[in-house]
Amino acid sequence: MACMSVLTRDEAQLRAQFLDVHRYTVELDLTTGEETFGSRTVIRFTTRSDGDTFVELKPVELRSVTLDGRPLDPESLHEGRLPLKNLIAGEHELRVDAAMRYSRTGEGMHRFTDPSDGETYVYTQGFMNDVQRVFAAFDQPDLKAVFEVSVKAPTGWTVLANGVTEHRDDGVWQAAPTPPISTYLVAVAAGPWHSVRTEHRGLPFGIHSRRSLAPHLDTDAEEILDITRACFDRYHEKFDEPYPFDSYDQAFVPEFNAGAMENPGLVTFRDDFVYRSAVTDTERQTRAMVIAHEMAHMWFGDLVTLKWWDDIWLNESFAEYMGYQTTAEATRFTDSWTEFGVTRKAWGYDADQRPTTHPVAPENVDDTASALLNFDGISYAKGASALRQLAAWLGEKDFLTGINTHFTRHKFANATLADFIDSLASATDRDVHAWADSWLRTTGVDTLTPLVTHADGICTLTTDRAGSRPHRLTVGLYDHDVADEGRLVLRERLDLDVPQTSPQPIGKRPALLLLNDGDLTYAKVRFDTDSFDALRTGLSGLPDPLTRAVAWNALRDAVRDGELPPTAYLETARAHLPHETDLAVVQGVLAFASGQIADQYLRTEDRPAALATLTSLCRDLVRRTEDGDHPGLRLIAVRHLIAVAAHPDTIAAWLADGTVPGGPELDPELRWRILGRLAVLGATDEAAIAAELERDPSATGQEGAARCRAALPDPAAKSAAWEAMFAGDDLSNYLFTATARGFWQPEQADLVRQYVPRFYTDAVAVAARRGPAIAVAAGRWAFPSHAVDTEILRLGETCLRDADLTPALRRTLADRLDDLSRALRVRGGEAREAEDTEEGDRSATTKKGEKNKKSEEAKTR
Repeated sequence: MACMSVLTRDEAQLRAQFLDVHRYTVELDLTTGEETFGSRTVIRFTTRSDGDTFVELKPVELRSVTLDGRPLDPESLHEGRLPLKNLIAGEHELRVDAAMRYSRTGEGMHRFTDPSDGETYVYTQGFMNDVQRVFAAFDQPDLKAVFEVSVKAPTGWTVLANGVTEHRDDGVWQAAPTPPISTYLVAVAAGPWHSVRTEHRGLPFGIHSRRSLAPHLDTDAEEILDITRACFDRYHEKFDEPYPFDSYDQAFVPEFNAGAMENPGLVTFRDDFVYRSAVTDTERQTRAMVIAHEMAHMWFGDLVTLKWWDDIWLNESFAEYMGYQTTAEATRFTDSWTEFGVTRKAWGYDADQRPTTHPVAPENVDDTASALLNFDGISYAKGASALRQLAAWLGEKDFLTGINTHFTRHKFANATLADFIDSLASATDRDVHAWADSWLRTTGVDTLTPLVTHADGICTLTTDRAGSRPHRLTVGLYDHDVADEGRLVLRERLDLDVPQTSPQPIGKRPALLLLNDGDLTYAKVRFDTDSFDALRTGLSGLPDPLTRAVAWNALRDAVRDGELPPTAYLETARAHLPHETDLAVVQGVLAFASGQIADQYLRTEDRPAALATLTSLCRDLVRRTEDGDHPGLRLIAVRHLIAVAAHPDTIAAWLADGTVPGGPELDPELRWRILGRLAVLGATDEAAIAAELERDPSATGQEGAARCRAALPDPAAKSAAWEAMFAGDDLSNYLFTATARGFWQPEQADLVRQYVPRFYTDAVAVAARRGPAIAVAAGRWAFPSHAVDTEILRLGETCLRDADLTPALRRTLADRLDDLSRALRVRGGEAREAEDTEEGDRSATTKKGEKNKKSEEAKTR
């Protein structure tokens, strides 16, 4: 694979000063075979002075190029750049005819053949550098233009695009010209789609999926469209600018790398959101939030677009904040901020404490390869938290006034962070610029600790802050319920600005004092001793799920920081989770307890006891849901019972019977979960996997089979899985990930020990060969996270220091090694805790023996 150049910020700035792009006419031909497609592009642009520039293109074959009617040498294309030399100031026309390669990694024009029915689908993902894999472009976000796209597609296909499409007599689909948009937002999705169409406010709305998913899309179509309409109406209440495009299609596409992509008028979603199997209400809420998130981008990202990739956080943080806020306001999922607090926010906290952290608004994004690394928990979760804090600090009215000013000033154009802050500042007397400096230009997580002072029966609160940001937050004061000591009742909530100008009177000492109750700021919170004791006994008795989410997050942070033993977290979960009612809290706590504590933070010899604790906890949840009134809670419990099963008998019986006693019946998702765990435990074989794949030959079934085969505790199976991931290039992005997720298992540490050092060399090679999407998949899923060992860390640090790593793999590997280093520190603390406990037990035993001896001596005397 030829090396491709990345665009630098300096190059982009020079090119934007040199030329204006007016219009693209793009003709795609999807009828030329399974490997390549035809791409013809006409670009009309103006140069402001005489000089040279270049256009980007990554073809299989560049057939011809003409500039102002003059042929250019196709051989001049080098590393994805076609030089345009000796341009004279004025108008120009560039014509490019090329053959382009379909992708199997979700980059460029992705092609997928559905194993269920043999139907083929293609869609574009042009983000960052990848539109160049589809057509020739001046590929940077601040060179907006009108796009006129036509597509020749096989008979029986439907073509979707940014604008309304019309099927012409010659078999070509013509899309309506777009308003000025950025190159990375141009989108096409083609295939024999199953579509559900409607109208809302005079605009055509549609949802689309593969035909094999048609019954599942139809089942949820009313819910999806209701949420879409509700969010659309809510945004029109918030925003002065009307929806800026001519239609709104949502296509659920196969093997999509992200959750979704905000292409104007044609949002693409991973088709996991078309549910084939039972899901919880929290998962439905997540889908609703993603719909709201992507629709927010129609204004922030598409109507007003970043100038350069250093402001990508503005796109994502704004959409993330609006996604959760609008879901809570406009849909039945009114508690969406609880899921954000217990799951999404933890992603931000984790990313912000690694060596790879960066400011929410970074200043040194020198090129597109660097920019791609910033799609992380900081740009999404931390940025959304910062905007939520900003809205709390400014007030919702002034916040929205500033947003609307921003849209009016920069519609169909580009804007920077400075433009955004100026728009907000125009709506308030507060110093928004100072706020932005302290929140958006700094890194790390502040830690807030309450200090309670007693005097004459009255308590005052001061807050110790490790960090530098100002915080507007709420403090919850909770007392024990007089009728039920295990239940905590809210006395009052106090508003607090940190740093404080003076101590805050809080009256009588509360049982629990909780900083950031309501989760309006972004900070780790700690507890004073009395509050911690009350929390350990009364956590499940807290009346509000968002309050409980803040408390669980605080315990999670304490474990990760080595201040709370992992076993103490498990004991707290064992005591309180069986009484929890919020699904997002249950799912978040179980995921951390099993995925990090049991699999990484505890020593190998302590893992069986942890799995036994989690099994007992999940059984309690199953017993609690026997009445059938809590199907989501029961589903979560059953999924985790499967995941932590130490013996195969029970889950094997479920698989044989096709149901869990008392429900649920096993749908494809649960069947693959069970078979995957049986594979890990050595209680199934290739014949059973093949039989299950025959039963479910879908794309999801193919992934399930790949995961199960890689999980078999057999040297030949491990070798085959490793070769598929790292020696060949046949696996799609999804099949690579499925294989990687099956390969490493804590129960099989001895079996796969030889592969651990191989990971570092083989991942470097596959990342260089197959590009960023596979690099991220290799670093995230194929990394041996179970191998918490100082030698593994040393090998990784050597690789990071000495190997020639692609930027995507370097970033992902650095994050995994930091996680490994943290796990080693937590294990060291747990070991010391265990030694102290054993020493205490020995001491107590010795003292007891001495006391008994003295007692016997006294009796003898």
